[in-house]
Amino acid sequence: MKVLCLLMILGLGIHLSPAEFLLRKKRNWIIQTFMINESYSGPFPHYLGKVEIDSSLNIVEVTGQGKNEEPRDLISLNQKDGHVLILGPVDYEKYTILKLIIRAQNKKNHTLTKVGINFEIIDANDNPPIFNQTAYEITINESTLQGIELINVTATDSDSTEEYKTFLFSIDSVIPETEDLEFTINKVPYFGNGTISFKGCLDHKKADRYTIIVKATDLGKPKPLFSFTNVTVNINPGNRHRPMFINQTGPVRVKEGEENVIFSRLQVKDEDTKGTKGWNAVYAIHGDKNNNFKIKTDPQTNEGLLYVNKPLDYEDESLKNITITVENEIPYFTCKVMDQHTSGLWTIKTDPSLFSGASMSGGNNRGGTRQMTVIVEDVNEPPVFDELKPISLPKDVEVGHHLGTIVSRDPDVKGTRRIRYTKGEDPANLVSVDPETGKITTARILDRESHYAKDGVYVITVNAVDSGSPPQTGTASLSIYIARENDNAPSLIVNTFNMCQSDKSSWVNVTAVDPDEDPFSGPFSFKLLGDVKKMWRINPEQGHSVNLTKGQNVYSGLHKLKLEVSDFQGKKSLHYLSVFVCKCSDATKPDCSLRKAAGFTVGMGALGILFFCITLIIGLLFLTFFVSCEPEKIPMDDDEPVQHLMKSNTEEPGSDCYVPFNSLNRRNYGQQIQVSEDVNLSMTPILLDSAVNVQACPNVIKFNQDRGSWTKSSVVSFRERWDISTQAPSSGMGIRCQMGTLKKGTLMEQTRENLLFIALTNLLQKREAPGEELGDYEPTVYDDEGDLAKDFELDAISNPEDPFDPELDSRFLPLASVCLPDLFAQSTKM
Repeated sequence: MKVLCLLMILGLGIHLSPAEFLLRKKRNWIIQTFMINESYSGPFPHYLGKVEIDSSLNIVEVTGQGKNEEPRDLISLNQKDGHVLILGPVDYEKYTILKLIIRAQNKKNHTLTKVGINFEIIDANDNPPIFNQTAYEITINESTLQGIELINVTATDSDSTEEYKTFLFSIDSVIPETEDLEFTINKVPYFGNGTISFKGCLDHKKADRYTIIVKATDLGKPKPLFSFTNVTVNINPGNRHRPMFINQTGPVRVKEGEENVIFSRLQVKDEDTKGTKGWNAVYAIHGDKNNNFKIKTDPQTNEGLLYVNKPLDYEDESLKNITITVENEIPYFTCKVMDQHTSGLWTIKTDPSLFSGASMSGGNNRGGTRQMTVIVEDVNEPPVFDELKPISLPKDVEVGHHLGTIVSRDPDVKGTRRIRYTKGEDPANLVSVDPETGKITTARILDRESHYAKDGVYVITVNAVDSGSPPQTGTASLSIYIARENDNAPSLIVNTFNMCQSDKSSWVNVTAVDPDEDPFSGPFSFKLLGDVKKMWRINPEQGHSVNLTKGQNVYSGLHKLKLEVSDFQGKKSLHYLSVFVCKCSDATKPDCSLRKAAGFTVGMGALGILFFCITLIIGLLFLTFFVSCEPEKIPMDDDEPVQHLMKSNTEEPGSDCYVPFNSLNRRNYGQQIQVSEDVNLSMTPILLDSAVNVQACPNVIKFNQDRGSWTKSSVVSFRERWDISTQAPSSGMGIRCQMGTLKKGTLMEQTRENLLFIALTNLLQKREAPGEELGDYEPTVYDDEGDLAKDFELDAISNPEDPFDPELDSRFLPLASVCLPDLFAQSTKM
């Protein structure tokens, strides 16, 4: 088999000449290398060199890094002359070597050949150190000592060469610059961190903030690269000045008995920044054994507010001496630079000791301590009671029973004031207190089970008032134990029950309670009274709850049962049970409410009708208050636009107008008659009280009389004057109205009405007597024959013989009493 393989290889190799075979093997190993400097920044394209390729070969393809692989299109190869160009910069930190593969073909036999070209990148210092943060910030206290590490800064360099990626930190500048302070950072080459510290002393008043510019520089050549960052250092103010008491005064006074009141304000001076921990004052009290005082700090003024924590007693101690110390929230601290060294820390002097006003003495410490004398003023104190022991209230005690006597005393030094006693809290008004002696007696009997007593104990308060100025009152509480007794009878929780009608026996639970305590309470004895044993029974007969059992022969409906319940001591009470028996759909849940509601339907309806009637009567009563008799307005017909006299067509006496006497009895008070101007109106003044009588004699009213004239009465009121004239021998009387407004009639008293009625009746009877009516006198001519005059004015008719004033109005009664004294007296008696 081995021989056969060897023969095949030899046969295949006969076609190639020895020279060609060796040439192909040699060209497969040809490799050429070019160098590219990372720091070269142009111009581009940049010529790197020429690739030596046999002239018998044609370049077919160029692949690899810099062509079709990253970084793409960075290298250019001229296939004709073999020149190599670089088209841009290359980063050593990304690519340290680039490899290209050239495929070439033999021009004669078309054999393919591969040639490899390497491009090595030369590293350069092209990356500066970069800080992890563009800015840093820190806050420190003013009392921070030198040499303490404040903050670390961090930076990195991306260069690969050890020489290029090594860098140092330095302080480039500090704003502001101060004489007694210097910031430093470690200068030893260190990869990554730089620690900032300072030498000297911090002073918040000189600068409360520092800005440090930190620089990081690498060791690259020919030109090192660097970068910056900002570090801000904030300084919290410290306590560089002690608080000192100012405005010291003499002793202070406090009234005894006062509590939680400010009796002094202590002022201090501190030159530190206001509102800081180095300025805020903290006070302490020394020598106050009984804790009678407390002190607080006013956050606005930094004053010490001295309070009375516990009331002082003048009789126990009239003078107290205490010591007040003050310090700040943070310790006192000072720092001073003594010598500045070029290397290492500076020489400084500090005072880090804690300030304590209680232990300080001399020079600078006098401001932190103050001795204070407190004078206690005597005031009138309330009376003090002796120890009050509880009082027991016996059973069946009578009103006025002496329970005890309370005793109090005046605690003042001059305790000679008179003390009176009054009762304070006594909600049940159980006791009375003698104001002079303090003797307590019962005012009524209180039950132990009353809600005023808790667990049988009744508490009252008694006040003792002295006669001081102002009076003071002391109060004491007195507990009264009320003895147990059987003063309550048993009662039932429920006395109404529902039971279902059935052939079987059924039962309900009956429970009794007694507010008395043992042994005056349960268990109870139950007993049914009356002849009900065949239908009802109690089982068991003793206990707190028993069963009321229904027999089989109990009919449906309401059953009233008498139940006697006795407590453990035999005190009895009688109760009435209402048991409703009905048919139930569910025997376990008896419910007879529907039957009971039906039984009360009629009763509820009757109650509804009764309530409706009462409401209706009340409504009618209220309605009567809203009903009023307003005067009725009766207008008079105004047929003519002007006034004129009517012709009588005769000059002899006419027919008298008969006026019935019953018309005088009609009452139309409050009526109003409107009559326009120029309207002829003739009426009898006597009949003006009635609207019907006005229309009875529309023209002229004639009277048969021998008397000369008569004027209006005071029954009604006229705005204008009415004239009544009689001329002989004519027997007619004319009444003319010059103004036609009849005002609202005035309501007159009963006496005036009776008088007018009698007077007018007598006058009419005389006028209507036969043969006496006609008078022998000449008629008066009022107008010539012819057309009536439309617009004319009537002359005023005057009668000089008329003894009456035509404008009497309401003065008619006095006039009538003068003219007719007998008649007026008779009317008055009526």
